[in-house]
Amino acid sequence: MPRPRRPRNWPVRWRLAAVSAGLTLAILVLFGAIIGNLATKRIRDDFNREVSTAVSALASRVQIVDTITNTLIVREPDLRDFVSPNDASARIYDARGRQLDASPDAAELGPPAPGVHSIGKMRVVTLTLRSRQTGRIAGYVQYGRDQGHVDSTIDRFWLFIVAGVLGATLLASLAGLAIARRAMRPISSLTATARKIADTGDPSGHMPEPKVEDEVGELARTLEQMLRSLDAARAEREAAMNKQREFVADASHELRTPLTSILANLELLQTSLEDPSRDEERAMVDSALRSSGRMSRLVADLLLLARADAGRLAARTRCNLAEVAGNAAAEVAPTVGERELRIDNERPLPVDGNPDELHRLVLNLLDNAARHTPPGSTIELSLRIAGRDAVVEVADDGPGIPAELREQVFERFARGIGPADRAAGGGSGLGLAIVRAVAASHGGTVEATESESGGALLRVRLPLAKSERGISPDLDRV
Repeated sequence: MPRPRRPRNWPVRWRLAAVSAGLTLAILVLFGAIIGNLATKRIRDDFNREVSTAVSALASRVQIVDTITNTLIVREPDLRDFVSPNDASARIYDARGRQLDASPDAAELGPPAPGVHSIGKMRVVTLTLRSRQTGRIAGYVQYGRDQGHVDSTIDRFWLFIVAGVLGATLLASLAGLAIARRAMRPISSLTATARKIADTGDPSGHMPEPKVEDEVGELARTLEQMLRSLDAARAEREAAMNKQREFVADASHELRTPLTSILANLELLQTSLEDPSRDEERAMVDSALRSSGRMSRLVADLLLLARADAGRLAARTRCNLAEVAGNAAAEVAPTVGERELRIDNERPLPVDGNPDELHRLVLNLLDNAARHTPPGSTIELSLRIAGRDAVVEVADDGPGIPAELREQVFERFARGIGPADRAAGGGSGLGLAIVRAVAASHGGTVEATESESGGALLRVRLPLAKSERGISPDLDRV
């Protein structure tokens, strides 16, 4: 179960809405408490005032005449008529606390005690009556009303306040969320644009134009200035890299002429030193010839890579990849030594490409397999059609390529830890980089994986010539 996000990890619009709702709730609770207490006190005071007024009115209309033999009560209103409008209860007592009269179905109001009392749910007010002749206490008047309806009125009032506070808080939350979302909309637009630029890696895009002159508008203008600076820096860097690629390509091309001349002169010199007495000089020439040959191959590799980096595509023509691969296999066959070279290449594979570069691609694949497999190993070159692609695979039963190095082997100057990598003159580390560059320039891909025998399997996919695509679906698609 995913853990709920803490408030500090909420989106800004949620936090703004929460702060708005919290402040609204605090203000409304304080306001509701004050208003509720004032209103409750006012309702109870009004009720008590009504009870006091009623008992005063009743007492003013009741007269008790004290005689020697008995006590007489003289009253104008009938108690039934007096208490019926308010569903109240009234009782009249003499000075000794004996009840003289009571309203019909009068509730129990307790013994007469002057003052205001609460008996159960009844609010009871007792007044003392004095004799007009003697001034002595002649009796008591009790008047009581049920305060249950007052309590229910107060409860409903508090319920209304609580509902109002919660409803207002909810509305404040929704309003705060809507306002925060609207306020954050420009920032969301800036974020989406920045994410798009980050995904594409192209700083030439533009930030949305700010509509108002506020903090968000200032942020948008700042980001736009940053993008323009990054775009200018990228353009300057690409221009410098293009100049560097052009320089390397031109320099490599220019180096080929003197190297060719050196090789030709060394070969002539080698031919002229056939006298056995000059074996020492001939050994020096052979060494120089081998070093010049390696240098020539390295310059050729650098030239090919530099042209690929600079986007200088060699001339393309319709060629048979099967034939090109066969010629490369024939060239590398004398160098495989005690290894067995198998070729599965019996079907024409027409592609649009440069025969020399494709020849170099297959040659490098086979040379790489020969370098990194021990004597007695088997190297297999196979070509086939998979959908709209021509597939070239070179597999061996050697030690293979570790999974963590299968992407790195196509990097320039990449070297492993095997004997062929540690040996002197063991290669420049550009062979598989050239394979990837040639494949990419022809619209293809390369990958390194494991062969069925546990060795290395290098696979190159190149698009077939347009007129040949789709005419021979391959059941061996991988």
